[in-house]
Amino acid sequence: MRKADLINQISEKTGIPKVDVLVTLETLFKEVKESLAGGENIYIRGFGSFITKKRAAKIGRNIKKNIAVEIPEHFIPAFKPAKEFVQEIKQRHVNKSPQ
Repeated sequence: MRKADLINQISEKTGIPKVDVLVTLETLFKEVKESLAGGENIYIRGFGSFITKKRAAKIGRNIKKNIAVEIPEHFIPAFKPAKEFVQEIKQRHVNKSPQ
């Protein structure tokens, strides 16, 4: 599913105009990015958490030049789903039977 598909579905299910749904989603994405960039995690009960994970410094290789390159410690964004979310996904996949 693409973002446009998601906007269409939300608009159809709620009756909210597509433009308003688009603005809301874009604002949500922007706030998530800004919060994570500022070092603040976001917790949404029943859905999951948007967090930053710390990657340790390591030695990488530039295979074209055949030299070692030091990669410094850095942070990456991550999503950790809530237990209820994981269980719902597992249950739906278990209930699907091949035909």
